[in-house]
Amino acid sequence: MASNRADVTVAERFLGAFAAHDWEAMRTVLAPDLAWSMPGTGTISGTIHGVDAAVNRLQEIVGRGLDTELLHVLTGERGVTLSLHNTAETPDGRKLDEYLATVLTIRDGRVAAIDSYLSDVDGMSAFFN
Repeated sequence: MASNRADVTVAERFLGAFAAHDWEAMRTVLAPDLAWSMPGTGTISGTIHGVDAAVNRLQEIVGRGLDTELLHVLTGERGVTLSLHNTAETPDGRKLDEYLATVLTIRDGRVAAIDSYLSDVDGMSAFFN
């Protein structure tokens, strides 16, 4: 019988590579034609395409000293949603405190699309400016 749920191990590999800052492992998780959307006007906002662009975005995110807390893993038919809480503070005093849903669309054992939904788009834009 065919399963009608996404393979959560792909999301686990994504999270593991992100937590370890293992960009080579991340490259094996992401599909070559990946598209990643992020709302707002910050330096990490907009839609990017491809593995290199995604790794660059991830490196910019972790480079700002984010503390990411995994709250929930939600599994659907075609993907997995990660419910996260991000906090950080820059040396100049800018703070980030946001909740987000990172929706991973999974195809052929890889993340084919990422759609980010934020609780504080303006705050994220100000933090990443």
